[in-house]
Amino acid sequence: MTEVVGVARPRIDAPDKARGATRFAADGYVHGLLHARPVLATEAHARITGVDGEAALAIPGVVAVLTAADLPLATTGTDRTSEPLAREEIVFAGQPVALVVAETEAAAEDGAELVVVDVEPLPPVLDVEAAMEVGAPLARSVEESDDEAGDLESIHAGVDHGQADDPEEMLSRNVLDRVTREEGDVAAAFATSDAVVEGTFRTPWVYQAYLEPQVCTAWLEPSGTLVVSSSTQGSFVTQRELARAFDLPLELVRVIAEPLGGAFGGKFALVEPLAAGAALALKRPVRLTLTRSEDFASTNPASAQVTHLKIGARADGTLTGIRARMIADRGSNAGWGVESISSLLVAGPYNWEAHDIRGYGVQTNRVTFGAYRAPGAPTAAFALESLLDELSGALDLDPIELRLKNAVIEGDVGISGSPFPIIGAREVLERIGEHPLWAQRNTLPEGEGIGVAAGHWPGGLEPAAAVCRVNSDGTMTVVTSAADMSGVNSGFAVIAAAAFGLAPDQVRVVSADTSSGPYAGGSGGSKVTYTVGAAVLRAAEAAREKVLAAASQELEIAPDDLEVVDGIVRAVGAPDRSITVEELAKQALRFGGRYEPIEGHGGSAQTSGAPSVAAHLSHVRVDRETGEVTLLRHVIAQDVGRALNPALVEGQMRGGAVQGMGWALFEELAHDEDGRLVTGSFLDYAIPTAERIPEIETLIVEVPAPDGPFGAKGIGEAPVVGAPAAVANAVAAAIGARLYELPMTAPRVWKAVRS
Repeated sequence: MTEVVGVARPRIDAPDKARGATRFAADGYVHGLLHARPVLATEAHARITGVDGEAALAIPGVVAVLTAADLPLATTGTDRTSEPLAREEIVFAGQPVALVVAETEAAAEDGAELVVVDVEPLPPVLDVEAAMEVGAPLARSVEESDDEAGDLESIHAGVDHGQADDPEEMLSRNVLDRVTREEGDVAAAFATSDAVVEGTFRTPWVYQAYLEPQVCTAWLEPSGTLVVSSSTQGSFVTQRELARAFDLPLELVRVIAEPLGGAFGGKFALVEPLAAGAALALKRPVRLTLTRSEDFASTNPASAQVTHLKIGARADGTLTGIRARMIADRGSNAGWGVESISSLLVAGPYNWEAHDIRGYGVQTNRVTFGAYRAPGAPTAAFALESLLDELSGALDLDPIELRLKNAVIEGDVGISGSPFPIIGAREVLERIGEHPLWAQRNTLPEGEGIGVAAGHWPGGLEPAAAVCRVNSDGTMTVVTSAADMSGVNSGFAVIAAAAFGLAPDQVRVVSADTSSGPYAGGSGGSKVTYTVGAAVLRAAEAAREKVLAAASQELEIAPDDLEVVDGIVRAVGAPDRSITVEELAKQALRFGGRYEPIEGHGGSAQTSGAPSVAAHLSHVRVDRETGEVTLLRHVIAQDVGRALNPALVEGQMRGGAVQGMGWALFEELAHDEDGRLVTGSFLDYAIPTAERIPEIETLIVEVPAPDGPFGAKGIGEAPVVGAPAAVANAVAAAIGARLYELPMTAPRVWKAVRS
């Protein structure tokens, strides 16, 4: 019997990608294709007084210079779907203002350089805390109503917005959202504490740094259907957004999610309205492929945040109170922010006796905020886990023991007011505490340090459906509409194979478009395996019931007395009485077939969350003369529910840890005093490269999720959450001083050493 679940296997798309056979969104051929190039704003805040495209139109091959007025938009909102090109007001440097469309990419690029945008500068709002003050200049003079923001808010995680706002707190209209979470008397909790620590933590704008820049091709079919081929994380999300923007019936919008060249939360209906709007306006196919510099300047990175945090504990390590004021810089995004997520996750996977946590979403004249792997969580964990280390030092307690004493278990009520489902916080912390690296922390050479930190992600919920079809050769085809950005298709193959009774190499997974595929939500929030995977499981089980029914007639054995093993239906306890799935499928899939096709449809609507917890150990060396930090070793332990394919799980754990190292030491979208991006290329924007990354050891912890397929849960988000804090705690241990701002660049560390 072939082992299926828990066996390390290569990704099913690996051979095609290794050979260069995979066709990405920019590779497809469309007859009569035009190429688009955006004209980006150079001012952070300005009123548009005119757009002159005459010089561009004089270039051979240029077909059109489009402004917002030229696109057949049906909405008047200020979100990026409703306003793909700035209408009257520029609200960030890098905002698309016009679109040059030409027969060739070169002509479009030449034309874009000649478009003149006349503006009247307005005061830019760049300081997120100053923007909150009553009387502060407004980042946008045109405000957005609640019903104009679209449906992108719930892509990553559905969390509540806490209690009612404080009516006595006077803030400017730049503050778009306030979240309040209160329970108990925090002042009294601090008064009874033996140690109280506090600090203000700052994290920057961070670019997702995917390999493939944003790209989309749009065209009209003779039937009038708008077809969009895109590098997107969610085909149905994009379909809804385009239908809303252009007031089209859903059936006249078809979205094809092409293989992704990386996304990390950044590819949701951002460039699609531009390409689709141009195709609708010109009645010709249009492709927009952003250059890397355009992608840096005009997309939707993780936002900067400021966290004011204060926590307390008693001498025995019991955590008492937590007070937080979390300010999320939404940039130009009026539709949604991470303040609700950050204000929930700043409490960590720990119990508190009292809490007073407030989150604020503030609009500024920065680039549009979007999602980035575990949006809002790394910043929250950086603040909390840093102060937990300070608490352990003040109380002379082992940092892991402090965390273990307060780690939540199933049934504990979190700051959301709801009890936690099954969660592996204790198991993960125990596993990391047993690692030999942790025992070495007090015997290191001068200038070296080992830090620990934990973080969790609640996991997302969204209905999904899938189809499993057995072919006439006995193989199975799984059909979903989920975008595969992390190897989930390989996971679906394991789920279907195990549930039906095939070997995984007998299962093919197909990603369908919105016109033919079953529903799937956006790929993000660590929910695809948990939701779409559950649908695949039920579809495979439904197909299995049909093959058992057919075999029952052939073998004259009751279905309950049959099993499917390695593609053979056989009597339980008497394997010599059997028939192959292939034989049954051939009898069903032919003229005059006796059995209905062996095909199953399954759906899921998960209502219980499956949080994932990851803990990190980071070992660093700090050069006190230069401030340079060298990463020496890293260990991550994570509760993954059930490792369907350990190779994929370890890949996610390592990838998240590496991105966390980027947050900690390298990555920052920096702007000048006028709000213009100054780190707009990989020459200026540092990311962790192979030679800078140490050995990363992965420890898989399995605490099965009751509702997940074979106990699996989404695990892509959690590994990044605690990594920056672990590195920060290691640096603090190495130099005896704490940094409160990321990234911890050499100049900042050098300054801390001498402070």
